[in-house]
Amino acid sequence: MPPDMPAEGWDHPAPFTLDVRPRAEDIDGLAHTNNAVYVRWCEQAGWAHSDSLGLTLADYQRLDRAMAIRRGEYDYLQPTGEGEPLVLGTWLFTGDGKLHMERRFQLRRVADGATVMRGRWQLVCIELGSGRPRRMPPAFAPYLQVAVDAPPAPQA
Repeated sequence: MPPDMPAEGWDHPAPFTLDVRPRAEDIDGLAHTNNAVYVRWCEQAGWAHSDSLGLTLADYQRLDRAMAIRRGEYDYLQPTGEGEPLVLGTWLFTGDGKLHMERRFQLRRVADGATVMRGRWQLVCIELGSGRPRRMPPAFAPYLQVAVDAPPAPQA
């Protein structure tokens, strides 16, 4: 997280963060960052957070299990522009400890700390070979160790 991004202002404590900055190709016809870019950044942050916990794509393939997005929702609160420094925070939240978890996102503008987007994924553990829901394997313990109890979602 950039040193000039205040710790206060995050929806939840201790986010895993990813610094992002819209490029020229991310700007749409309305002259702001296209919403699909925010979705792509959320995916990048989710993978980076997983990697930081020691669970890589190769681990998921070896275990034949992964956390898949069952539902995604995004609240686009303010526009952002080309080159604007942003920080995307993400957290994991407890589910049932067997099949389900939740991942939340908050995108903040570095210049003023404003929240420009919030997102939420409902995740389900699947068997990669069949795509069917399956219980989380013991190797997913790092997820459960950093997950926090899910408080109510912040208001948009």
